[in-house]
Amino acid sequence: MAKDVEYATEPAPEYSAKDYHDPPPAPLFDLDELTKWSFYRAVIAEFIATLLFLYVTVLTVIGYKRQVDTDHGGDQCGGVGILGIAWAFGGMIFILVYCTAGISGGHINPAVTFGLFLGRKVSLIRAVLYMVAQCLGAICGVGLVKAFQSSYYNKYGGGANELADGYNKGTGLGAEIIGTFVLVYTVFSATDPKRSARDSHVPVLAPLPIGFAVFMVHLATIPITGTGINPARSFGAAVIYNKDKAWDDQWIFWVGPFIGAAIAAFYHQFILRATAIKALGSFRSNA
Repeated sequence: MAKDVEYATEPAPEYSAKDYHDPPPAPLFDLDELTKWSFYRAVIAEFIATLLFLYVTVLTVIGYKRQVDTDHGGDQCGGVGILGIAWAFGGMIFILVYCTAGISGGHINPAVTFGLFLGRKVSLIRAVLYMVAQCLGAICGVGLVKAFQSSYYNKYGGGANELADGYNKGTGLGAEIIGTFVLVYTVFSATDPKRSARDSHVPVLAPLPIGFAVFMVHLATIPITGTGINPARSFGAAVIYNKDKAWDDQWIFWVGPFIGAAIAAFYHQFILRATAIKALGSFRSNA
């Protein structure tokens, strides 16, 4: 007679809840923000950060052009070069995002603010006031450069973004769209709570990949547009420089970054994180 064999049934494994928590979406209008000092402190932080960003970076651009000007004793092989300019922009973003992330989120860029607004990370009121503060900070930062380097400022282009000779406006617009997409996509990825929870064993500061994104995009697009990817940076330089060419091309440095930011927000939030699917429920039947 065959011996009965008893099979022990193992209990089904229990799965814990997800190991991260998505913050609730920001309300479209949050008038309560206007009554809080922390809100105005964040706006001030965006103003100061953008001022410092434009001051250091535009001063670097003008200093480089002065160093390679052979008519004034410069050396074509001297100066920091495009690599150094890219490092100045990327390095300043790393520093300033690190300093202000805990206060304002460290946007320092209307395109980043716009992308985060579309991703429901900030309210409309906060987004608008951030953009105003960023543009005013950029104007003041470039104004300081002109005040300290008045003899060289206009001579070397004022650090203004202009479409380079040999490129049409479509190419410039495409460069700005793709460059801003890279930046804003990096911002979403670096600040994603899901990544922070699951990759907590990797000690990477969020400002580091964001700064590197700015650095890499500058290497690619400086020869085309001088690299905008930040409407405040382009606007502040155009206001102080105030030449026709800078204003004629100005729309590229607003339309391109805003389109790139919108695409990045949609890609990360609705495709990679499937926000819309989660909101509508799972595709799988509960039956």
